[in-house]
Amino acid sequence: MTATPTPYGAAAGGRDAARVPVRRLTVLHDARCPLCTHLRDWLTGRRQLVPLDLVPAGSDEARRRLPDLDHDRTLEEITVVGDAGQVYRGPAAWTICLWALDGYRPSAHRLGTPVGARPARGTVLAAAKYRETHRRQQECGGRSCSTADGRRYDPAQGWSRTGPDGPPSCGGSCPAPG
Repeated sequence: MTATPTPYGAAAGGRDAARVPVRRLTVLHDARCPLCTHLRDWLTGRRQLVPLDLVPAGSDEARRRLPDLDHDRTLEEITVVGDAGQVYRGPAAWTICLWALDGYRPSAHRLGTPVGARPARGTVLAAAKYRETHRRQQECGGRSCSTADGRRYDPAQGWSRTGPDGPPSCGGSCPAPG
């Protein structure tokens, strides 16, 4: 598992961030996402070998703690920051969270291998899809609505797409099938 090189990655003493011991992790989570808050609660309910500070992504607290971080990006994908400036995103972020927990290091080590990276990535992508769907449903307030990118939400049918990436769009004037 490697830290993403960022300005935050400059560790104390000029050492590479990947070689600096991790003594504390700040986990930035989406406080509006039910899955994310469930996982936050799950993490806090486990014995931690490395302390986890769970902070809502994009919050004033996150901006105060990590002023140089791209906070808009933290709202798009899970981000974890180590105490020496290591930045983990996506599958590496989930993996480092497991690594910090008692009893989960073997799983974290497996997910950090090329073979384990595939299911880790799949899990992160599924969680991101869930977050996006939930966020859009919140935007629509449980009613039917359309988005600028061609998506339509109907409470009975769920999400559908029209336009270039989905079924043809004819602006409400489509001929009846024949």
